[in-house]
Amino acid sequence: MTCCSCFGPRRRHDVTKNPNLIKGFSDHNSRPDQPSPSSANNPARASQDSETQQDPSKPTQCFTYRELATATNNFRLESMIGRGGFGSVYKGMLETTPGQLKNVAVKMLDTTGHQGDKEFLVEVLMLSLLRHEHLVTLFGYCAEGDQRLLVYEYMPFGSVEDHIHGYGSEEEVLDLSTRMQIALGSAKGLAYLHNVAQPPVIYRDLKTANILLDHGYKAKLSDFGLAKFGPSGDMSHVSTRVMGTHGYCAPEYASTGKLTMKSDIYSFGVVMLELITGRKPIGDACMGAKRLLVNWALPLFRDQEIRKIADPMLSIQGHHYLEEAVERALVLAYMCLREDANARPTVKEVVEALDNIVKFIERKKKKKKESNTGYGRGVELEKKAAVAVSSPNETTRMLSVNEVEVEVEVEVEEDEDLERERAVADAKNWAETMRALRRQSNEPPKQTTP
Repeated sequence: MTCCSCFGPRRRHDVTKNPNLIKGFSDHNSRPDQPSPSSANNPARASQDSETQQDPSKPTQCFTYRELATATNNFRLESMIGRGGFGSVYKGMLETTPGQLKNVAVKMLDTTGHQGDKEFLVEVLMLSLLRHEHLVTLFGYCAEGDQRLLVYEYMPFGSVEDHIHGYGSEEEVLDLSTRMQIALGSAKGLAYLHNVAQPPVIYRDLKTANILLDHGYKAKLSDFGLAKFGPSGDMSHVSTRVMGTHGYCAPEYASTGKLTMKSDIYSFGVVMLELITGRKPIGDACMGAKRLLVNWALPLFRDQEIRKIADPMLSIQGHHYLEEAVERALVLAYMCLREDANARPTVKEVVEALDNIVKFIERKKKKKKESNTGYGRGVELEKKAAVAVSSPNETTRMLSVNEVEVEVEVEVEEDEDLERERAVADAKNWAETMRALRRQSNEPPKQTTP
């Protein structure tokens, strides 16, 4: 589904007539002796690159159609794990490295659909160059005859969309902490595209269907067929045909075709709303006439109707810290969804904000658990006291007990002071943010309803 009816007949580009085009990119990626200009002149950047990339020396492989058919049991229905406008995805077993079989996901593109040779080529080239722990790994491709197939690492937990909109039992519901961890991982992947990749990359199709989950719900961005290199030199934007999914597109991009990094930030704001509300970005009957999630949620947020916005499955009622965390996440989403693209935060700021939200939730959960169980900070001190009491030497025992008592008092005071400082700092920060939001009189971002 697109932002507008921009899909017309496509002129097909026969990549089989120029196979070296793909191979050249793969070979470039397999040469570690060719650093990017930014990393060559900046040791810190080079160190960052080495930490974020995954096996950059491993070239993307070219598989035969027979190999992929064998790996997926001849693309039988029982091997299919997904289907969309692009085609079908099959699970298979493939030798991606000599002597090592791996589970893989094989995407067979529908050559009559929206994703043509151009998007296939872009995805191969992008994922051959871009390697990061929060980007899905591309093992290889097949461009044999009319067949266009992509081979990715297998993501056992499916997509975020599956979990948010397709769960069928309470056991499968993602709690708020997991959802914010997913948002943080996605933001880190986006930060790599915007700030580390050279040249920078605009994702252009950020949505919950394209965020896949590995073991432990580790988020990875996938589907780079619509990705574009960012503006270079003095250019502020890239002018391009409007592509993407309706409900996620930034309003300025949908209306003018001017694409910037902040277009991705807007899409990320919609993803945040999905994670918080559990609602689809468009067409949810519960939203009534306001068919767009953005136009439904932001007025409620301005009125501080946090419980009405939050997904009922999160069960935030009666848990003050969860309600506070949802409010913080909504503030971030609101900032990402500002109509003025320049007023939206950078992806670095998004990562920092989400990191703070995740830490806030974990800190509160830990404190709640300790208060409920009696475990935590006092356990080690109790052990010390027990050892001291059992000491055969009366003087040593008395001194040790006194030391433990003093240590307990000091640690309690330090913990209380630290918690108080955090609470004051948090209160000031979020109070200032909320005051700034209330001062804004502009309407929430609007999108053209189809």
